Amino acid sequence: MWIYDRTRDKNYREAVAAAKAAKRTPPARWQVRYYDPSGKPKSGGTYTKKPDAENRQTELQASLNTGTYRDPAASKVTFGAMAEKWLPVRTDIKKSTWWKYRGLLDAHILPRWGDLPLDAIHTEDIAVWVAELQKPRDEGGSNLGASQTRHCYTVLSMVLGWCVPRRLAFNPAKGVPLPKPSEVEHVYLTYDQVEALANAASELRTKYNQTSATSSVNRPLILLLAYTGLRWSEAAALRVGRVDLERRRIRVASTFAEVKGKLIEHAPKTGERRTVPIPASLAPELKPLVHGRDEDAFLFTTKRGMPLRAHNWRDREFNRARAAVGLDGMGLTPHKLRHTAASLAIAAGADVKVVQQMLGHATATMTLDTYGHLFPDRLDEIADAMDRGRMKAAARAAQSQLSDGSHVH
Repeated sequence: MWIYDRTRDKNYREAVAAAKAAKRTPPARWQVRYYDPSGKPKSGGTYTKKPDAENRQTELQASLNTGTYRDPAASKVTFGAMAEKWLPVRTDIKKSTWWKYRGLLDAHILPRWGDLPLDAIHTEDIAVWVAELQKPRDEGGSNLGASQTRHCYTVLSMVLGWCVPRRLAFNPAKGVPLPKPSEVEHVYLTYDQVEALANAASELRTKYNQTSATSSVNRPLILLLAYTGLRWSEAAALRVGRVDLERRRIRVASTFAEVKGKLIEHAPKTGERRTVPIPASLAPELKPLVHGRDEDAFLFTTKRGMPLRAHNWRDREFNRARAAVGLDGMGLTPHKLRHTAASLAIAAGADVKVVQQMLGHATATMTLDTYGHLFPDRLDEIADAMDRGRMKAAARAAQSQLSDGSHVH
């Protein structure tokens, strides 16, 4: 690495003369030159003052010595180019997750960031984008909810993080404030509403007055979702052999995902199997679906014995039942019956660890972030318990003093 005096070049001297004649600022004289780790000649920039060039030389030399050197051209690659390199190497994720990332990139991320060089992406711009994702479409936003907004941000951040340290010194997405799921996104049904919804779903008929494709399983399926907190995809993939009615336990070992019209069975969302309790009153509802059937058969199927598909079941069965009992307009979906399960469990006295295990959350923190507002405020209860303990200790101390005093006397 060295500093080169450009006055040694004829072309440079002519450029300086031309600039002076035109009363313009002459080009900088001092140029930092070096070979990168691959042996390619590079320019570290030009400087009017030699001390500035020397400072840059020292900085570059230090980065080469410590292994933190980044080729300035590496950060000029567009975000879109890096995203298209990043996604194919994500062989560590489920196919359904892969396609979810693909959809988020195409719909929300690449239109905004795809053509920008990596070094042109800044934290404040990402924060503005996150806010715009949540704005209504008539205000120029994407009208996304908090959860979907967080998913978009996560994919953006993962791509940028993949570029550190070779192309970026740090991930500019770090530290951006994110929205928390709002109350509007949660729907909590009462026991009466759950029963009404389940009953309506069991009575659905076609326009030819025939029972619907899944009316025979709709009631136990809705009750299971609302009282155990299973994800819909977990319930749809549930096999007979994983339902133990005697012990009242369900073993969640797989889940469904639909990729390009095909159902794919894979591990649960967190990658870990879990056991979920069945309320005693729900066991008789499930018994006809378990008794006498092959252990490997799916618990819930259509009349033709086919597995349930999320889109079909939601539109043709669930939404019709929802409308029949006046629950339209609440944003209620099959997945949001998990929120009902969580709220009913918390109201019944379940602590955060129990709710975490039941829902299959990766951490208790995730459970608290989602449902912390439902847990009762126990500050007064705790303060009162501590007060009782202190008063008992004080009484014992006073009694001890009295005993000591009478003994001395």
